[in-house]
Amino acid sequence: MEDIRNKGFATQQIHAGAKKDPYGALTMPIYMTSTFAFDSVQQGSARFALKEEGYVYTRAGNPTLSQVEEKMAVLEGGEAAVGTASGMGAISSAIWTLLEAGDEIVASNTLYGCTFALFSSDMPRIGFKVHFVDFTDLDALSAAINEKTKIVYFETPCNPTLKVIDIEAVCKLSHEKNKNACVMVDNTFASPYLQQPLKLGADVVVHSATKYINGHGDEICGFIVGSKDFIMAVHGSGLKEMTGAVMDPHCAFMINRGLGTLDLRMEKHCANAMEVAKFLHDHPAVEKVYYPGLEDFEGYEIAKKQMRLPGAMLSIDLRGGRDAVGEAINKLKLCRIAVSLGDAETLVEHPATMTHATHSAQDLKDSGITEGLVRISVGREDAADIIDDLKQALDSLL
Repeated sequence: MEDIRNKGFATQQIHAGAKKDPYGALTMPIYMTSTFAFDSVQQGSARFALKEEGYVYTRAGNPTLSQVEEKMAVLEGGEAAVGTASGMGAISSAIWTLLEAGDEIVASNTLYGCTFALFSSDMPRIGFKVHFVDFTDLDALSAAINEKTKIVYFETPCNPTLKVIDIEAVCKLSHEKNKNACVMVDNTFASPYLQQPLKLGADVVVHSATKYINGHGDEICGFIVGSKDFIMAVHGSGLKEMTGAVMDPHCAFMINRGLGTLDLRMEKHCANAMEVAKFLHDHPAVEKVYYPGLEDFEGYEIAKKQMRLPGAMLSIDLRGGRDAVGEAINKLKLCRIAVSLGDAETLVEHPATMTHATHSAQDLKDSGITEGLVRISVGREDAADIIDDLKQALDSLL
């Protein structure tokens, strides 16, 4: 469908990337093959030299992957996309494609635990300087960007405090300070249904597609979306040679299936999250609710400007010490104690001891993560049942 980019989101999530199957299959088959045969040596040589379209080896491309990659590019408003074996595979493959000796990174001081560890420990260990900044402070961000800055990296909403960063403002400032800087946004918490950073000035979007893109908690995968030239570079360098973090064809098939209901799932997730946030806002055991849909939340206005809906992730600060908070979480019956997010089930975790356990005490403080912070991925159960379960657990703190 040549004009698919002019269609609505629901049409795009179902039809983008579709190819005519020689046998008439409505659903793209799983091309479960490691390699592809050529009709001749000349054809093989032409494909290796990128002078002829076609497939060579699944690490460099596969028809099942191609369909879902094209679909993700359309949904994010990018020229092209590449699937990876995990969200961290997406982040690593993207940054390794960009970096050269002497380059520097400016990163948000509130990030997913493994991303923070990559930037705070691994990158400096091999010689790359990383500056951590509060991206809601544009003056501080401006001061951190210099002529050596290659990557400006952030999430919004941030994990796990739901801090909302003004994408358009950060992109404008970053490109003014250094026209060669690549602004990279992790859009995992929102999904392209709620937010499209590329349309707000970002250069690259990364996803842990394990979460809302998949939506069923049964695959590990990621995506990188950006310009055609950048994605070709990722295919040829960061992914193919440096990380090898390739999405497998069965996973691509499952992601394609999950994307067909992304809008419906996100609408339900967000409606539930709003009900849960309102309940938590009034519960006496809760000191603070971090949710972009609440009018008294600091990032409410920015979220309203750049997001279709405020999302289904929220966090709360609970009264009592770490042990008391842990005991309250242990009383949950319907909600599951687990990391990850975007599943049908409501998932609850304690960032300080789980997703952000590698943070030092100072790192936790700088990121705004307290001992009483609890992160909730609101699922697709009946909202009343989620609230009942949270209430009986939180009541134990009173």
